[in-house]
Amino acid sequence: MTAALLDPFSYAFFVKGISVAILAGWLCGLIGVYITLRGMSYIGHGLSHAIFGGFAASSLINVNYYLGAGVWGLASALAINKVTRTRRIGADAAIGVITTSSFALGVALLTRYGNKGPTFDAALFGSIIGVSAADVWALAGVTAFTAAVILLNYRALLFATFAPEVADVSGVRVARTDALLMLVLSLAILASLTVIGVTLVAATLVIPAVVARMLTDRFSRMLWLSSLIGAACGFVGMNLSYHLDVPSGTMIVLTGAAVFTVVLSVTGGRRLARTSRLGASNESATLVAPAR
Repeated sequence: MTAALLDPFSYAFFVKGISVAILAGWLCGLIGVYITLRGMSYIGHGLSHAIFGGFAASSLINVNYYLGAGVWGLASALAINKVTRTRRIGADAAIGVITTSSFALGVALLTRYGNKGPTFDAALFGSIIGVSAADVWALAGVTAFTAAVILLNYRALLFATFAPEVADVSGVRVARTDALLMLVLSLAILASLTVIGVTLVAATLVIPAVVARMLTDRFSRMLWLSSLIGAACGFVGMNLSYHLDVPSGTMIVLTGAAVFTVVLSVTGGRRLARTSRLGASNESATLVAPAR
C-alpha cells in the first residue's frame, strides 16, 4: 500500500507536477484572500479566460508563452480596473465583456491556426505531463515576488481592501495598489495554468480563502491559513490525479470542494456571515496606520 502511494514520486514529471501544484495552491490561496474579501471572486475566472487569449496569440506568432500571455492578462486586468473606476458600468459587466471576448478570440485563433505550445486540453484543464523545469522555476519566482509585494505593501493592501474611499483620501495610492494586486494576480494565474487549467484556476483562488474565512476572524491568520489549505489541496489533488487518471486541475478543485464541504458542515457556515465585518476585528487597527 505504501509502495503504491510512493510510486509516482519515482517519476520526474510527477515530482515537477506536484511541486508546481503545491506552489500554485499556496500562491492562489494567498492572493485569493484579497480577491474574495474585495468581492471580486469572478475576476479570477475572468482573467484566466482573458489570459487564454494571450496564450493563443503568443502561440500563433511564436512568442514566449509566459511573456505573451502575461502581457495580455495584465492588460486585461488593467482594462477591467479602468472601466470599473469610471463607474459607468459595474465590475461584473466589465469582466464579462473584456474577458469573454479575449477567450473567444483565443479559441478562434487556435481553431483556425493551431498551436505550437501546450495542447488545447492541457491549457483548459491542466496536465502534469506538460510541466517542465522552467514551469517550476517560473512559478517559484512568481511566488517569491508575490510574497515580497504583499509583505512590503501589507498595510496599503489591507486598507484598500476594506476602506478604499477612506484610503484614497488618507495618502494611500489606491489605483497603484489595485494595479499591483492585478499584476500579481495575472502572474499567479498564468504560472498556474499548466497544472490547474484555464477553466478551474478561479476555484483555487476562492475555495481556500472561503474555507480559511470559516476558520478564523483575523486577517493575518486568514492569509497563512488560506495559503496552507491551497498548498495541501494541491498536494492531495495531484496524488489523486495520478492514481485515478483524472486531469490534475479537476482533482485539485474537487479536493478543495471536499474540504469546503467538511468545514461548512462542522462550522455551519456561521463565520461566512461575518465576512463583511472582518474589519471590526483586532486586525483592523492597522487600517488607520496609513492615515497617520
